[in-house]
Amino acid sequence: MTTGTLYSADEVAAMLGLHVRTVRGYVRDGRLPAVRIGKQYRIAAEDVDALTGGRTAAGHARPRAVAPRVEVSAVVQVDGVDRPAMDRLTTLVTAAAASRPGDSARLHVQTVYDPRRQSLKIVAIGSADDTAALLGLVGTFTESELTNGDPR
Repeated sequence: MTTGTLYSADEVAAMLGLHVRTVRGYVRDGRLPAVRIGKQYRIAAEDVDALTGGRTAAGHARPRAVAPRVEVSAVVQVDGVDRPAMDRLTTLVTAAAASRPGDSARLHVQTVYDPRRQSLKIVAIGSADDTAALLGLVGTFTESELTNGDPR
């Protein structure tokens, strides 16, 4: 028994450009070896390749390489933030996260404000570039809005 890829009769028909009834006929006639699982045939990739004389890629199919994915989590705490400044900063970061291009990795942002301590926490999770851009926005905002241009 083969340990490679198994295809359904429908998949083999699509690969070979045949009607599924033709593929089932090949199986019944013995021209295409198959295993019956329940009510369906399963056909080994090597057998499809043998049927076509090696003219299909079924026996040589390789899994597609998965691109490495990097995800960054960042927690930013901004102290000394009054309610109006918190509203502006929260609007800025949520709008920046929502305006990512359609094919860009998704950027998740959550904010938590403690009015008693005047402290805002921003949690960002996304690609390294998107998260870095968001952190840059937070830095620019805090420098211009909260310190009035004077570093503390």
